[in-house]
Amino acid sequence: MYNNNDKDQEEIFSKVLRAGRRTYFFDVRETKASDYYLTITESKKFTNDDGTFHYKKHKIYLYKEDFNDFSSILSEMVNFIIKERGEEVISERHQKNYERDKNFDAAEVSGNNFTDLNFDDI
Repeated sequence: MYNNNDKDQEEIFSKVLRAGRRTYFFDVRETKASDYYLTITESKKFTNDDGTFHYKKHKIYLYKEDFNDFSSILSEMVNFIIKERGEEVISERHQKNYERDKNFDAAEVSGNNFTDLNFDDI
């Protein structure tokens, strides 16, 4: 799951979040100086044409001196997204088997329907 450099650092505390094709690993590890840091690994499963699969992984190392700023910005981003788009997940249109609504008007997306706005009214 992890590369050899990660195995050299002891895992102190771990949590896993499975989210569809993605899995997130949150691991507290110990530095050589006996301090703790956090690694966040995203592992995404991909299927090859022959039916076999492989994983792509991306890792973030987060050290204590960055916790407050990271947490603050993450909270700000999450709150912005929820405020702007709500908590409902609109992911089904990204699924391979998604079918567009039969009553869907393609002109709506093509940009042929515009509404004139007077910005003085806003």
